[in-house]
Amino acid sequence: MTAVSALVPRFSIARVRGIRPRVPVSVVVSFLVVAVVLGWSLAPTLFTSQNPALGVPADKLQAPGAAHPLGTDHLGRDLFARIVFGAQSSVTSALVAVAIGVIVGGVIGLLAGFLGSWIDVVLARFVDVLLAIPAFLLAVVIVSSLGFQTINAAIATGVSAVAVFARVMRAEVLRVRSAVFVEAARLQGGSRLHVLFRHVLPNASRSLVPLAVLQFGLSILVIAGLAFLGYGDPPPASDWGLLISAGKDYPRAPWLVLWPALVTVATVLSINRISRWLRRTS
Repeated sequence: MTAVSALVPRFSIARVRGIRPRVPVSVVVSFLVVAVVLGWSLAPTLFTSQNPALGVPADKLQAPGAAHPLGTDHLGRDLFARIVFGAQSSVTSALVAVAIGVIVGGVIGLLAGFLGSWIDVVLARFVDVLLAIPAFLLAVVIVSSLGFQTINAAIATGVSAVAVFARVMRAEVLRVRSAVFVEAARLQGGSRLHVLFRHVLPNASRSLVPLAVLQFGLSILVIAGLAFLGYGDPPPASDWGLLISAGKDYPRAPWLVLWPALVTVATVLSINRISRWLRRTS
């Protein structure tokens, strides 16, 4: 009891002084993983000198070794180079999907929550319709209509995420709209646009940051799934989902599926961990 009681005032003093607990090790590792993947997408030539589209037929289906750290595929192409160059497509597509979800969903939620009345009813019913359709199924339908390309898969993923951002944004706008400082701004003669862009939008949009980070990881997973099913760019593209799809045809070369899958899973889990940490610290 003495040891526990001695720790309580120390913890309280630390909180009073504004001392925050240090960043968990898992979050630091997650940031490192995401930083490496972003580095692959921005400057892939700094990490490998191999050409991801050209291979040596004599080196096909080589196991991981000194010459090829992650092995080669059925055309003798270096698997590590294809994963590195495939990060650019995966990250860019996920960013496009998140941008569509944040912008379109944020505007819908902002208008529905701030204007209210029949506008809120109409937009809320539209969001309910989107939420009633499974996100992956909606993405498949949209990309089938637009064409089998990775950018179209990104657009489809972004459209499927609009409802989530709209619902969260609307809830935050309703909460902020009834705050004391918003009422004070109205009483001081502030116009609706002034109150909206100066007070409501900055405070309501804070909750979208952890959600956008979480959606970034989910978009990578959905786009990889679409590429696995053949809804992305055709070969010789090196999207992570396409690498897994091509590797499953060679069961005697398990590294063709193992390494792209591990990179995809590690990236998504790292982004999810960062999102949870941001949500707790915000």
